[in-house]
Amino acid sequence: MEVTRRSLLLGAAATTVGGGVALVAGQSTASATPSGQAPAGGNGADGYLIGRGIADMTGAIAGQGMMGYSDADQVAAGLLQRCWARAYIIVDRATGERVVFVTSDIACLFQSHHMGVMPLLHKRFGDLYTERNVNLNATHTHASCGGTAWDFAYSLAAYGFKKNSYDAEVNGIVTAIARAHDDLAPGTISLGRGELHDASRNRSRVAFDLNPTAERRQFPGAIDPAVTVLRLSRGGTDVGAITWFSTHGTSLTDRNRLIAGDNKGYASYRWESTSPGFVAAFPQTNSGDMTPNLNLIKMHPSGPTDDNKRNCEIVGERQYLAGRNAFDSARPMTRGGVDSIVRYVDMSAIRIDGMYTPEGKPAATTPAMMGAAGAATSTEDNWRSQLGFLQEGATNPVVAAFGGDKHPPVSPWMRDMQAPKLIAFPLGLLPPAPWIPHVVPLQLLRIGELVLVAIPAEVTIVAGLRLRTVVADALRVSVDNVLIQGYSNAYTQYVTTPEEYDSQQYEGGETQYGRWTLSAYQQEFHSLAAAMASGTPPGRGPAPLDKSGFQPDLLPPPPPDQPMAGHAYGDVLAAPEPRYRTGKVAAVEFVGAHPNNDFHTEGTYLEVQRRTATGWATVADDNDWDTTLRWRRPAGQNDASIVRIEWTIPARTVGRFRIRYRGDARGADGSTRPIHGVSPGFVVG
Repeated sequence: MEVTRRSLLLGAAATTVGGGVALVAGQSTASATPSGQAPAGGNGADGYLIGRGIADMTGAIAGQGMMGYSDADQVAAGLLQRCWARAYIIVDRATGERVVFVTSDIACLFQSHHMGVMPLLHKRFGDLYTERNVNLNATHTHASCGGTAWDFAYSLAAYGFKKNSYDAEVNGIVTAIARAHDDLAPGTISLGRGELHDASRNRSRVAFDLNPTAERRQFPGAIDPAVTVLRLSRGGTDVGAITWFSTHGTSLTDRNRLIAGDNKGYASYRWESTSPGFVAAFPQTNSGDMTPNLNLIKMHPSGPTDDNKRNCEIVGERQYLAGRNAFDSARPMTRGGVDSIVRYVDMSAIRIDGMYTPEGKPAATTPAMMGAAGAATSTEDNWRSQLGFLQEGATNPVVAAFGGDKHPPVSPWMRDMQAPKLIAFPLGLLPPAPWIPHVVPLQLLRIGELVLVAIPAEVTIVAGLRLRTVVADALRVSVDNVLIQGYSNAYTQYVTTPEEYDSQQYEGGETQYGRWTLSAYQQEFHSLAAAMASGTPPGRGPAPLDKSGFQPDLLPPPPPDQPMAGHAYGDVLAAPEPRYRTGKVAAVEFVGAHPNNDFHTEGTYLEVQRRTATGWATVADDNDWDTTLRWRRPAGQNDASIVRIEWTIPARTVGRFRIRYRGDARGADGSTRPIHGVSPGFVVG
């Protein structure tokens, strides 16, 4: 029987837990006792329990703003690939200590996600999984759903908070963790390393070149080529991999309107497609100035080709192959066990010792301020300005609705600490609460000899080197064994070195807390690492601000569905050709309904089916790279939907095929009912 890549993807990793909604709602009766808890004993590479889990976290694929480019005109209109949460739990069998590592196919892991996930984990598992030992991070795809932050700076472009997408993302993360928990079994971990030189370029070379020569020499070509892989095995079988590499999730540009995981999502898809039940995450590290658009054309993103989808595939494939090479050469680590530590800090009000500043003088951070260079965007990755809709200021009704038309005074000392930045928007002073987080978690995780510096920001490669160095110093380990884990547990935009900041390129304009933002992080992470080294609990620190209470959605809900005039749901409006060759695109258009009526979580909106001796077998669905779903309204009817499904026919495909559409129509009473359509058959070969 033929199977889809989705069944291979979920495989054994999804066999022990039911639907995500019931699970997250706390309806499961599973014990909070560690699954598969082993007696004390064991050490080193063999002394672990390992669990992995994966869950669908795809939100709204149509009619809502997207996240990544902060462009109000980038409204989702379909699906290229689903977004997934990939979770790993690693338990030291000797001590019972454990860590949870989750990488999500979304642009940013907002504080809203973190504050939404942790209570659900507590409800299900008690005190087993906490802020201390759970790391949530994002791949930074710029093709994910918007409106899932509680911070107005990030929800403005989506015209407010989108609860449906937020719930899908939080539920997906929790489901993935629960599956990893139920999957725990004795296993081993090994560490692999490699380099990749043709999947990133430095998009801010002018700023990079202002750093001291000794630091620049650490990065020939002004990139960080390091590939680091954790290889997870059980009983002689490989079950998972975590592959860190620095490059932005911007292969799909701001002209894209399809939800997808971008190049890292493609890399995961490639690996998981070959191995049933295998879970392959591709998290970010210090990617702040690393772009996948290799041509470095200043006017628009480009490279390796002029086809953005092809660029995404090429850069994703290169990460996959580099990850596999490092995976294959992985070796046992010289140290076993796991450890974690966390402390909240107020990044808007840190007094910095002179030992952490380039000038050797004390300094301070300020409330968040976005610079003009930030509003101007990174032209290597954007066709148009990010946050351009903010430029209208008080005349913009969306900005005014959130209180952004106010003009709070910026004190002279704040301007001094932010200089030479030209302050465009004092985000940290706007009502009713700071528009980006001020109080954020800083976290360190250790897995064997590998230490992760979990920071709620995107860090340039030299800034990352300085952070890694202070942590390595405090822990007395090699800097090569310390990685930046960016986009962790919250999101506060960029971190540059003070030297890079002075040039006020895009990254410097988005370094929110002033010229010495990095110096503050160096001080705080050095202190945190010293506490980890001594085994001294650092205390939780100040409480983060819960902004969930005031989260308006400024867009009206879609109207109840109606079929296109003169048609019924599922009617074929445009049929495929009767015959195709491989490499061509088979396309069909259906009378459909709004895709947001049901996200088809861990299901599919479409199926490509092949005729067999016993009927029709599904060979591809909406998670496959070869399929695309596009949604639009017909002219003159704002309650009807046209759904276009495209299938790029893979090489060596022969037979008779058809395409099925699966949707859900919503009535005036709010209830939904399934609808479907089937194309005429067509021949390939």
